[in-house]
Amino acid sequence: MVAFLSCFLVRFVAGPLCDRFGPRLVFVGLLLAGSLPTVMAGLVTTPQGLIALRFFVGILGGTFVPCQVWCTGFFDKKIVGTANALAGGWGNSGGGITYFLMPAVFDSLVSAQGLTPHKAWRVTYVIPFVIIVSVALGMLFFCEDTPTGPWADRHLWAEKTANTQTTPGGKVIDLRSGVSSSGPSTTPSLYNMGLDDVEKKGAQSPHIFDRDDPAPAMGQFTTISPDTVVAPTRKEALSVAFSLSTFAVAVPYACSFGSELAINSILGTYYEKNFPHMGQTKTGQWAAMFGLLNVVCRPVGGLLGDFLYRSTGSLWSKKLLLTSLGLLMGAFELAIGFTDSWWQGH
Repeated sequence: MVAFLSCFLVRFVAGPLCDRFGPRLVFVGLLLAGSLPTVMAGLVTTPQGLIALRFFVGILGGTFVPCQVWCTGFFDKKIVGTANALAGGWGNSGGGITYFLMPAVFDSLVSAQGLTPHKAWRVTYVIPFVIIVSVALGMLFFCEDTPTGPWADRHLWAEKTANTQTTPGGKVIDLRSGVSSSGPSTTPSLYNMGLDDVEKKGAQSPHIFDRDDPAPAMGQFTTISPDTVVAPTRKEALSVAFSLSTFAVAVPYACSFGSELAINSILGTYYEKNFPHMGQTKTGQWAAMFGLLNVVCRPVGGLLGDFLYRSTGSLWSKKLLLTSLGLLMGAFELAIGFTDSWWQGH
């Protein structure tokens, strides 16, 4: 439970940190912070120390927040659901991979290296430490904050494109001066006119944003419309955080992902207790399948969400999908609860 508590606290803080410093640096910081208690697992000698260690290792669970924020910034809204599902699903599959990797490393240290089990499990934690630090350093030195450059300069692109427009031929026109970057000078009034209209009527300076049609016809100029987000005030942020819409998505997420974390953390122990003849390694491999389902199930959820929204254009399609999946999950959990696994294992 202490690992879940630290994960919750870190996620609560990670959001504002992403807004301030950018998701990439927050991601790197959480990975490096979580790597230290991971490698120190071998130094634990008391139950109290193990509990404290589990709390700080839970920091790594907060990386889900910068992962989703970072991924969202790189993809268009038409496919961002699929992109986030792939990133989140493949990331969460690490819980399944761990169930395979750690027992295998432990067995190798005992059988091939001759270490005692008491020492082997401690040395095993060096492997995830190396992986975590390698990923963090790779992100720090080889990845970018946003598609347009550093996080601190992200608003500059929005300001630049907000004052430019492009023609069907690819010309960029400054809306403030009306000067084309690849052609003769023009005026901002061309925004509302087709080329034929300009030749017939001339530029009569209609207002630059006076458009009734949702999309320009061939021969008309189009504008770049970047989505910019204004930083909310504290009052506005609190009103959103405690709104009904927020609870509508937060509560199902707490039930689904919260259940996943709880089940994934005890599944290996559960199998080993109820099926003792299988041994630690075998039960770990069976428990891994639960986490590895993320490789398929999460991407499928994103694909279904994007497909339904594109097909119906209604948010209700996503609501019905979410409700159906929640009911299905609850039915399976009830079925597991009514199954006497201990009796079957003996």
